[in-house]
Amino acid sequence: MTSYIIRRLLLLVPVLFGVCLATFLVMHLFTVDPAVVILGEHATTDKIKALQEELGLNKPIYVQFWDYISLAVQGDFGKSVITKTSITEELMKRFPATAELAIVSIVIASVFGILFGTISAVKQNSVFDYGTMVVALLGVSMPIFWLGLMMIILFSVTLGWLPASGRISIGMDPGHITGMYLVDALLTSDMPAFIDALQHLLMPAIALGAYSMAIIARMTRATMLETIRQDYIRTARAKGLAEKVVIVKHALRNALIPVVTVIGLQMGALLGGAVLTETVFSWPGIGSYVVDGIMKTDYPRVQGAVLLIGTIFVLVNLIVDIIYSYLDPRIQHR
Repeated sequence: MTSYIIRRLLLLVPVLFGVCLATFLVMHLFTVDPAVVILGEHATTDKIKALQEELGLNKPIYVQFWDYISLAVQGDFGKSVITKTSITEELMKRFPATAELAIVSIVIASVFGILFGTISAVKQNSVFDYGTMVVALLGVSMPIFWLGLMMIILFSVTLGWLPASGRISIGMDPGHITGMYLVDALLTSDMPAFIDALQHLLMPAIALGAYSMAIIARMTRATMLETIRQDYIRTARAKGLAEKVVIVKHALRNALIPVVTVIGLQMGALLGGAVLTETVFSWPGIGSYVVDGIMKTDYPRVQGAVLLIGTIFVLVNLIVDIIYSYLDPRIQHR
């Protein structure tokens, strides 16, 4: 197992290099010159050239890429060409917000997806089964931004139950220990701040996790239907075991292996989907940071954020592969 983990970590190098190269080329070849964005369309050619030289944009593209990679491997993503602030520091400030949103979303999606998928399989062709699959189909079909806007209109504007945007109300201070407001509020025993942060988090997390929940529910149902028809399940029932024991202990554990794969992939997808969700709900995370960087043609900002998300995505896939061995001892990584 140790050698497998080391090999997978070494594979991170070419993958992340490819992510860096692709992002770098897209930002430099298909976007507006940041010097023009900063100075405006009516700036003189001399001023634009002077700013390009100051920002290093007049260098050959391969030199710019080498300079970026040389700093990135040291954890330095450079400075924003617009605000002159450190990209690494900005990402570290915003990462807890995105991490909190993604974690809560995947927890909601996994718990309810597995629960509904399991019940649908056990009660195949029932009203619950048909209803769950219809809802799952809607969940797969609805764009995140549309669902988010509809939730804001219903729960914030019409009913007034939940706040429409932000992470926490003005005046609330959950503490700044981890940067995740729910965790910080619990660590400081500040229940009003915890409830307020949860109210702000609920809609973005549901909107972001709806698609993943639908995918997980459909996958769980499919694998459970296949598993409960196996001979060892019939044997367990013939031995007189309670139906709950048969389903949870024998069927669900074996059916979870492909579901875990989906959950791992969806965790990476949630980081990408957070770009839309954070924009809709004005959530101050990496997603909104990337959107603002794209709008302002801020090369370092977008490149740093994409590289961070890519790293997390690959590491999540590695963790999923390791979990396989614990769910099914027959799977061995050599």
